[in-house]
Amino acid sequence: MALNRMDFEYIRDLVRERSAIVLDDDKEYLVELRLATIVQQEGFGSLSDFIAHLRAQPVELMQQRVVDLMTTNETYFFRDVFPFEALKTAILPELIEKRAATRRLRIWCAAASSGQEPFSVALLLKEHFPQLAGWQIDFVATDISHEMIERCKEGRFSQLEVNRGLPAMMLVKHFNKVGDHWVLKDDLRRMVDFRLMNLIGNWSLHGSWDIVMMRNVLIYFDLETKRRILGRVKSLLGPEGVLVLGSSESVLNVDRGFGQESMGRFMYYRVREAVPAPAGL
Repeated sequence: MALNRMDFEYIRDLVRERSAIVLDDDKEYLVELRLATIVQQEGFGSLSDFIAHLRAQPVELMQQRVVDLMTTNETYFFRDVFPFEALKTAILPELIEKRAATRRLRIWCAAASSGQEPFSVALLLKEHFPQLAGWQIDFVATDISHEMIERCKEGRFSQLEVNRGLPAMMLVKHFNKVGDHWVLKDDLRRMVDFRLMNLIGNWSLHGSWDIVMMRNVLIYFDLETKRRILGRVKSLLGPEGVLVLGSSESVLNVDRGFGQESMGRFMYYRVREAVPAPAGL
């Protein structure tokens, strides 16, 4: 099911136009592997036949399926550990103190994938911050993939998925065993509002936010797209608001409007305070 160069360029342009994800030249094998699913499901004789059909009939739903398949959904509970330790011991305690008057906390997880990251945050809030009972918690998680958003809403995970990073005590306490899967209990699932959202499209977010988690997604964009997205994030973060990126990501040489803070090996970001112009200018 080899992919010729013209077909690869077509898929690369389609994915970039609809999601801003950049597929490098060495990703031909990845396109072949992931599109094989559609070829088999739809009964096409070859990958070339499918792409020829897509060119001739560029149906919205089929194009979106292609984009969904090209997104990377590698994730697991409490991934990388350090961000969650920082949230528990430093970031959340500070924000809770600062927001004591309004008793409101707003969290956005971008690129939610199959839900492990936002649910990890929800579990952390439930386990370690009982003082938030009675607070208004606005917790939104978004993803570009229709399939992933539906999975997130179900809160259903395989044995392999709960074995990756989820402490056994949390599993027993907050999940129900249903057949071969584990399903998150309703109180945790109701904490998170899952929405379909494209980071290069319209954002269904308003007001100021306290925590923006945008981990392991900027690495797939070119520099200009990163700058546009980070510029929009700056407009969303409220006073003392925090941006959390992936371990291999940084705002360094991308956006000088953020200041870096650290907790051990973990780095996170806040919007720099504007410097007043000199008097008389």
